[in-house]
Amino acid sequence: MYKNRSRGFTLIELLVVIAIIGILSAVVLASLNTARSRGNDAAVKANLSTIRTQAEIRYGLLGNSYNTGGTISSSVCSTLTTANSLMADVTIQNALKASKNAIGSDSDCGITGSAYSFAAPLTTGAWCIDSSGIARGANNVGTAYSGVLSGAAPAHSSSGQTTCN
Repeated sequence: MYKNRSRGFTLIELLVVIAIIGILSAVVLASLNTARSRGNDAAVKANLSTIRTQAEIRYGLLGNSYNTGGTISSSVCSTLTTANSLMADVTIQNALKASKNAIGSDSDCGITGSAYSFAAPLTTGAWCIDSSGIARGANNVGTAYSGVLSGAAPAHSSSGQTTCN
C-alpha cells in the first residue's frame, strides 16, 4: 500500500503561528505608544530648558530685564513676537514651536520686566519653568492646580503671574 506523505505545515499550525505573531505585535505596539508619549514629554521639557537658558542671555541683552514693554500674559506664546522682550528671541520662538509640535498644544506664558514663567502641556499634566529657576510638573493646563503650582490655569495665563509656585 502506498502512503501519501506530504511535508509542510498544516493549516491549524499556520493559524496558530499567525495568532502568536499578532499577539506579540500588539504588545510591542502598546510599548511603542508609551515610549512615544514619554519622548514627546521629554522634548517639551528640553525645549523649556532651552527657553530658560536663552531667557537669561536675553535678560542681559535687554539691560537686566525680561521685557521692557510691559506685561505679557498669553495662552498662545508660540505666536508672540513682542519686541524688546523674551518673545523677540528666535531661539525661544523655535523652542516654543517645537514644544507645540511635540504635544499639539501651545504654551502659556507670563513675562514682566523682572520675572517670567512658561507652562507647557505634557501628555498628562504640564511642565512649568520660571525665572527663579523652578522647573517642575503640574496638573493639566486649563485646570486649577493643586500642589506644586497655585492659581488658575496655568499659574500665570489668566492673572499674569510669573512664577510656578
